[in-house]
Amino acid sequence: MTKKLRVRWLGRLPYTEAWDLQRALHEGRATGRTEDDYLLLVEHPHVYTVGRNGDGSNLLVAPERLPDLGAELHRVDRGGDITYHGPGQLVGYPIVQVDHPMQIVPYVRKLEQVVIDALASLDVEAWREVGLTGVWTAQGKVAAIGVRVSRRVTMHGFALNLDPDMTYFDNMHPCGITDRAVTSVSALVGRKVSLEEAVEALVPAFAAVFRANDVEVQKAAFVRGQGREKSFEVDRLLAAGTFSSDKTGSDPVLVNGRLPNEPQRPPWMKVTARMDAEYVELKKLMRGLELHTVCEEARCPNIFECFGMGTATLMILGDKCTRACSFCNVTTGKPTEYDVLEPFRAAEAIKSMNLKHAVITSVNRDDLDDGGSGIFAQTIDRARMASPGTDIEVLIPDFKGDPAALKTVMDAHPDVLNHNTETVLRLQRDIRTSASYGRSLALLARAKWMHPEGLTKSGLIVGMGETSDEVLGALADLRAVGTDIVTIGQYLRPTPRHRPIHRYVSPEEFAEYKEFGESIGLPHVESGPLVRSSYHAKDAAGSATPVAIGRR
Repeated sequence: MTKKLRVRWLGRLPYTEAWDLQRALHEGRATGRTEDDYLLLVEHPHVYTVGRNGDGSNLLVAPERLPDLGAELHRVDRGGDITYHGPGQLVGYPIVQVDHPMQIVPYVRKLEQVVIDALASLDVEAWREVGLTGVWTAQGKVAAIGVRVSRRVTMHGFALNLDPDMTYFDNMHPCGITDRAVTSVSALVGRKVSLEEAVEALVPAFAAVFRANDVEVQKAAFVRGQGREKSFEVDRLLAAGTFSSDKTGSDPVLVNGRLPNEPQRPPWMKVTARMDAEYVELKKLMRGLELHTVCEEARCPNIFECFGMGTATLMILGDKCTRACSFCNVTTGKPTEYDVLEPFRAAEAIKSMNLKHAVITSVNRDDLDDGGSGIFAQTIDRARMASPGTDIEVLIPDFKGDPAALKTVMDAHPDVLNHNTETVLRLQRDIRTSASYGRSLALLARAKWMHPEGLTKSGLIVGMGETSDEVLGALADLRAVGTDIVTIGQYLRPTPRHRPIHRYVSPEEFAEYKEFGESIGLPHVESGPLVRSSYHAKDAAGSATPVAIGRR
């Protein structure tokens, strides 16, 4: 298999999440977990970073004032002094292998050349200056560069000023330089230059300078204007009547059970309803304990099989979600207060069902300061007390990228930490409300660092408009950050008001995904039309690494 350059335009991503994602990919490249190089392209919220050569003296405002400016300050492990990143700036993080660990200066010269060549295609004349790192123009410095090379693999990179708020540069001596101006591409050409234009110019320039012959590019959707972080607030949605907590309202008209242009359901998607005694008994148990199952809420096609086997995925923190993802049937609404006794009831259900492997998930609770992570941890602890022989898998939301919330869960040492990526990078904004591909990858890496003995797991749903190449790229990304288990299943529209089915993926294509995933080193890939995130969860965990299960 030939080495690829995998380019990922991730959109706007908080600095610490991008930093941890770099660390994960660097680790993957340096250890051989992935043979591919990466180029991450992002835009950050306002942040100042101080490198190894800086002592903070070139920041011209008191650090305690930065929150008033909507900015953060981070000390990082790259070279150089202080830099600024913010909206309207394209930041590039190459994670590439160099031939020799001492080739830092030639590597920096290459990065400068990439930016110079990209600017030339935007009709901007730029150059290097002797003794000064970065890219310069007649009006001043237009791009900063600061890097780190460890174990022959690079981190950090360049920041190109397209159309940022230049007043933020007044709060520092950029790169420690006191006598040179800073400018933007938009100022140089006399018009606003977009991130999309810059990405389109920069990718071929990078591939040419670094002689990358096999380049795979995946991009998040570009969003015009300043509202690049697409976010839904439940209070606003309810007030506007956009969503209703009880999902009332008229449905689109179906013809033979299909929306316009939807394909006909193939025979391999037919599921037989088997409402046997175990299925009925489990439903009674859930209702008696006032618990919810995601099996029912999401209308999972495997509900009869799993309930009939005496297994289920418990859903804690209520049944109303603060997000409105276009594929999901869980009710969107303003949640009620969470029930502090819910962990006890969930533990009782796990014990009563005599489960060997329990899956615990939740709705998104963006209304809670900790995202519900405390209730997750309590549920893990109570389940272990009630049923010590049960392995615990948790399927968690992203907690809005809060590492403290994730640590709360990981400190309870779940055997499997599951967080679903759901779809490919290009479709994230359309499908996952307030979520982010880069955030999900960073979360999976952080979970592995916090509890190395446990397994990490993620899931993809296909048939929503992605291409097969995009799925393969997502599998490569999940492997690169150290994910142990991946599930891939067919999207089935829950109601006429949800996202239409784009296509039905054949069993043969599912088999190809499994073969590819395992060929690049994913320990276990569960791939099939009816696969869901918790399907065959115990078998998948045992297959990924049997010795890890049961460790606390």
